[in-house]
This record gives sequence, C-alpha cells and structure tokens, in this order.
Amino acid sequence: MLRRIEDFQKDWAYEVESTVKVLNALTDASLSQKVAEDGRSLGFLAWHLTQTLGEMPGLVGLTIDAPGFDMECPARASEIAAVYEKAGNSVAEEVGKNWTDETLLQEDIMYGETWARGLTLFYLIAHQAHHRGQMTVLMRQAGLAVPGVYGPAKEEWAAMGAPAMQ
Repeated sequence: MLRRIEDFQKDWAYEVESTVKVLNALTDASLSQKVAEDGRSLGFLAWHLTQTLGEMPGLVGLTIDAPGFDMECPARASEIAAVYEKAGNSVAEEVGKNWTDETLLQEDIMYGETWARGLTLFYLIAHQAHHRGQMTVLMRQAGLAVPGVYGPAKEEWAAMGAPAMQ
C-alpha cells in the first residue's frame, strides 16, 4: 500500500513512461494480435489500460481525463498511446491536487471489498504491470520488438553487445 503522495507520484511517473514505451512500439496491424481465437487482442488490452485510468480512480472520487468504457478502441496505435499518456498524466495531476498523505488511509468500497486509497493506487499500478506483461507476449507473437520495462529486453541486451540473460 502506498502511504505518501510523493511515493505514488514517483512510481506512477515511471509506470506511465513504461506503458507509453510499450504502446509506442505497437503498430496498427498488431492491434488485432491474439494469443488464441477467443482471447483478448493487443488493441483490446492497450485500450483497457487506458479506460481503466478513468474507472478505478473515478470510483474513489477523482475525475480523470480518460475515455469511458462506452468508447470504442481506436484503430490507430498512435492514438491509443496519445490518449493513454494524457489520461496517465491526468491521474498524477488529480491525485496531487485532491489528495494528501492522510487521504491515502481513507477506505472505500472497491469491487465488493474495502480498500484504503493507498491500496487502490497500488492496485492501479499492479493492474498496469499485469496487462503490460500480457501485451509483451502478444507483441512477440506479432513480431514486434519489446521495450524493456523493469530491465533490458532481449533487443536492448543485443544493442549493448551482451547476450540476453537466460
């Protein structure tokens, strides 16, 4: 659980930057990539991350500049990336303007459970990481280079003249 706004702001800035890196590596053609016929597509996951930026914080009283779940996924990867970045920055701004360290201890009903707001922010970060991981698998299947997030990706090791870690 996050207990300080400053800690969230630092972590969130890295998460938004990392997600934008992944989204910027997508192509329009790759958005339809699925792991299985009945699975979620790369475009669906990218758009879901973007939409959730308004939904989760919205449930705890923040107004985020993000698309609603009624909005269809754009056909252009660059548009998804731009909308995500704007929404991600909006989360940081709204938390900074409206919450204090003490606010992070307030509890709300979230998805049938009671969460402190600091936990809600942690889960928002974890949700991003979870779906980014799914996206990187689909990106590899689509033949795209995957940017490193929590360390170098295979292509980045190669660019450094080092073999990828096994």
